[in-house]
Amino acid sequence: MTSKSQRTREICALAPIVPVLVVDDAAQARPLAEALVAGGLPALEVTLRTPAALDAIRAMAEVPGGVVGAGTLVTPEDVRAAKEAGAQFGVSPGATDALIAACEAEGLPLLPGAATASEAMALLEKGYDMLKFFPAEASGGAPALKAIGAPLPQIKFCPTGGVSTSNARDYLSLSNVVCAGGSWVAPKQMVSGGDWSGIETLAREAASLMD
Repeated sequence: MTSKSQRTREICALAPIVPVLVVDDAAQARPLAEALVAGGLPALEVTLRTPAALDAIRAMAEVPGGVVGAGTLVTPEDVRAAKEAGAQFGVSPGATDALIAACEAEGLPLLPGAATASEAMALLEKGYDMLKFFPAEASGGAPALKAIGAPLPQIKFCPTGGVSTSNARDYLSLSNVVCAGGSWVAPKQMVSGGDWSGIETLAREAASLMD
């Protein structure tokens, strides 16, 4: 079976950390994306948790060198709205047949979420071998992901949920982890205060986690 995750895997391999972004003000989206890309984190996940999210995706999609995706995709409507806004990939906390069908219909590469071996196997059966391990820390952290990977070596993961500077290397050292999702590279106070150079510094540190 051909992998439906090829493009997603390419995006995940761009940098060790994918910033998970909650954008409250679309006016901050472009400078935020520019700072993260300049710091070496080109793949950006904007969660659809705020009214400004779709406008933020539109703004970030115009940033050279960036690859913007939409997170927290739950319904087919989310998928269509994200694609229309310019999202180049999608991320979901879990996976349903309707969500997967919508992403395939829209041609939107999907990083679907899984927390158990059964969920991972069900997605592998559908052709997805690059998955989001979510919620990572609540599901047992790096030891759990390592254990899941032993019988399922063909599946790669992007752990998200509770990943921080203190445990990111634990995840990134695993053979079945391509990257990790983290929100610490864009702290709310720095974003609201427009501290783009500070965010670029955090991004640079995160980009060097695999070195």
